[in-house]
Amino acid sequence: MTELLPLMSYCLVMSATPGPNNVMLATTGANFGARGALPAILGIQAGMFVQTILMCAGLGSVFTAYPWLQQVLRIAGSLYLVFLAWKLSGASVGGAQAPKAVSFSQATAFQALNPKSWVKAITVASVFMPAGHNTLVSALLVAVTGALVGAPCNVVWALFGVSIRRLLKDPRKQRVFNLTMGAILLILAILFLR
Repeated sequence: MTELLPLMSYCLVMSATPGPNNVMLATTGANFGARGALPAILGIQAGMFVQTILMCAGLGSVFTAYPWLQQVLRIAGSLYLVFLAWKLSGASVGGAQAPKAVSFSQATAFQALNPKSWVKAITVASVFMPAGHNTLVSALLVAVTGALVGAPCNVVWALFGVSIRRLLKDPRKQRVFNLTMGAILLILAILFLR
């Protein structure tokens, strides 16, 4: 357990701090409730699990051999954040024209473009992967640990959104909230391009 503590601490910091996933979850919770946010939570965890396994299994060596791929991912991820900001800023609570919540498959696929998810997966694979053990077993250990720590953090962000949902019944307040969350994603997109 003491060997897992640094990994768990890192996963907690990466999963609990603001980032694209958590902004998306807070906005989804606020606009669509807990039930609407559940597919996104599960999708994020599934995407991160697969991403971590792939990095631990050796995908990191591809990035070492072809460093330009990191730049391609950074640009693609930032462009997707701009799209997500546009989508989330147009959401509305309970309206007839309300867009759909982020789906499981969308949240899963987003991890392939989410720069913060890549940083987490690369760091977990390069710093916290147990040495001297079976690669698949070690990869499963760190991926499961990441999911066990990350899922509750995601739930907290979604519940934050749910908790302010009743405050957003006023369309003006809801619009301000959605535009603010969209602006945060735009700022993250710009920061990831640096």
